[in-house]
Amino acid sequence: MIEFPVRKERNFAAKVFAFNAGQEKVKNLDYEVIANLDADVSFDADHFEFLLNEFHKDPRLGVAGTVFEEAGGYSSATDSFEGQNHVSGQCQLFRRKCFEEIGGYQPNKAGGIDWMAVTTARMIGWKTRSFREKSFFHHRSLGTAERGRIASSFSYGEKDYYLGGHPVWEICRVGFRMTRRPYLIEGLSLGSGYLWAFVTRQHRPVSKELMKFHRKEQMQKLRGIFKSLLRLKSVDSFTSSQASGSVK
Repeated sequence: MIEFPVRKERNFAAKVFAFNAGQEKVKNLDYEVIANLDADVSFDADHFEFLLNEFHKDPRLGVAGTVFEEAGGYSSATDSFEGQNHVSGQCQLFRRKCFEEIGGYQPNKAGGIDWMAVTTARMIGWKTRSFREKSFFHHRSLGTAERGRIASSFSYGEKDYYLGGHPVWEICRVGFRMTRRPYLIEGLSLGSGYLWAFVTRQHRPVSKELMKFHRKEQMQKLRGIFKSLLRLKSVDSFTSSQASGSVK
């Protein structure tokens, strides 16, 4: 067990420092997979066994996780616009080689640490995947540690901007969110956060290369969704067309 002194300032970079301290303790061990696990989740006893088997089956798999649920009926398998290539930060497993190639987690006080790690992995050629054969339960709504759901949605809109999200994608995401009861106000707050970050030109911690890759993925997925709609087919936002990496 590693204990840190209580920090006066609460920010997301602290997660990276804590993770790095733990990783330092196991650096001399011979391991293939390393995991990041938040304290406010619960899952079945065979959760990690399932994910480790997926790594064994696919040597191209660099980051793996599962979908998750929250109180009130939210499920990332149906209510998220991210899709199966995104691995949620509450429970992420990395192949060791992949984690070393992306340079580990990068500290950023405003957040987006988990997203940057997963997206960078895909950008350099690794496959990333959330599986819905299993799931975990998140005991606190995302982003609500010190604020309500509306403020949290506003903050996520800001994050969508400073992580380089495409404006067209954000419009579609807001519209999608507003159609999912009871998320109308949260959808408006999400869009307001993105617009505010754009107007105030908030700092973007991502590289131009990562932003370009991210936007390309978003547009590819939107094209897949619109093609399905034009063909009058039902849209599964989780599995809709989205670029997937391959090992270099």
